[in-house]
Amino acid sequence: MTASRSARERKAAADGGPLARVKIDVDADQQFVYKISCSACVVKGGRNWSAYRAGGDNGYLAAMDRWIFHLTEKHPDVEAPCLAYLPEAQQRLHERREQQGSGAAGGDPSA
Repeated sequence: MTASRSARERKAAADGGPLARVKIDVDADQQFVYKISCSACVVKGGRNWSAYRAGGDNGYLAAMDRWIFHLTEKHPDVEAPCLAYLPEAQQRLHERREQQGSGAAGGDPSA
């Protein structure tokens, strides 16, 4: 059974730690859209910094990876359960960059 949207929000908020504010919406394709915002960081326009990723199978991972990187860069003293996944987030980022680099250098774009 798939977890409800509110259950997913609660889990993501708990994993994100004390600065995370999580909201999950449903888009026109009935996929979850994940938004994790920082309660401490304000960016241009007076809004809180946030990671916004559309659903699909990796929407949660993509948003949480951005959140993990934000925490490690801007709030290194804050503890959050998601930081245990920093090595995996770094690996996914490395793989994405390699994949983008091979496509831009004339590699197979369908890879």
